Amino acid sequence: MNKADLPNVLYKIIEDLGGSAPMIVIFRSFWKLHGKDLNENDDLFYTWNYDIRWAATELRKQGRMKAAHRTKKCNERDDSSKSGIWEIIKETEFA
Repeated sequence: MNKADLPNVLYKIIEDLGGSAPMIVIFRSFWKLHGKDLNENDDLFYTWNYDIRWAATELRKQGRMKAAHRTKKCNERDDSSKSGIWEIIKETEFA
């Protein structure tokens, strides 16, 4: 696996989670499904968390993912357990 694979991997993970999920759930799913595929001799082993966020940006640029939804209002204190919700745009919606 390499960084270029991540947008499609991320899309599939979110799709399998019902089309949307909190970031932390997505990250846990990624690690559970693909952590064993990461080689500690490759940078991706150490940067995957950042690279998943990059992949989300790429999906947004492609029109395959909606902007992140916040679970709290902007003026409320953020709770790290309530991170943003990531939601894909179904293939039929952007095709």
